[in-house]
Amino acid sequence: MTLAVIPARGGSKRIPRKNIRPFLGKPIIAWSIAAARDSGLFDHVIVSTDDEEIAAVARQWGAQVPFMRPPELADDHAGTMEVTAHALRWAQEHGMKADPVCCIYATAPFVTAGDLRAAHRMLMEEGRDHVFAAAPYPYPIQRALRILEDGGVAMFQPEHAETRSQDLEPAWHDAGQFYWSRASAIMHDIPVFSARAAALVLPPHRVQDIDTEEDWKRAEVLMRVLREDRGGEA
Repeated sequence: MTLAVIPARGGSKRIPRKNIRPFLGKPIIAWSIAAARDSGLFDHVIVSTDDEEIAAVARQWGAQVPFMRPPELADDHAGTMEVTAHALRWAQEHGMKADPVCCIYATAPFVTAGDLRAAHRMLMEEGRDHVFAAAPYPYPIQRALRILEDGGVAMFQPEHAETRSQDLEPAWHDAGQFYWSRASAIMHDIPVFSARAAALVLPPHRVQDIDTEEDWKRAEVLMRVLREDRGGEA
């Protein structure tokens, strides 16, 4: 059985009620639920939440909420894999032999069914413990600067001050969309970022963290452009 877990706690602070806030016409969590359902990969799409309103919205848009997340896993310090492991243990305790499992963020409107399928193939065909979405950094990280207390600047890696950009090693970052995992990797707490993992590389224009109001506005602009390119489809 293949399981999707969408974590969506109720206590988001920087953007209140973020997980069910309308994003271009529907609750943002609905985009993640739709991608999971449209992928055709999952026997169950479960939303893990501590919030009754989020649970009701999730069910309205086609997800299951068979349990409420305990308070100790609903604070600012609860990790993604902790929450996924809790859902996996619940499934196992209720006779569901879930493997693999995909954690999909509730605020990931750019995740697509096609990306979920591509990452699933990588997980299964390459024998990985984890596969996640990643994107290239837009600028060389070796040229990063720090602003000093007196207002001056300094390079993090001054040895690369004269290195040509094309000679610097490319760097990638987690796209913050989804994480495919084997059940054994989750239960044995094997890190997502390791030699046993692989990255499905996405183009930068389909990646946007949504942690602030400015992020939210940028994400809606990007999505409108993408929908126009696709003839109005999300």
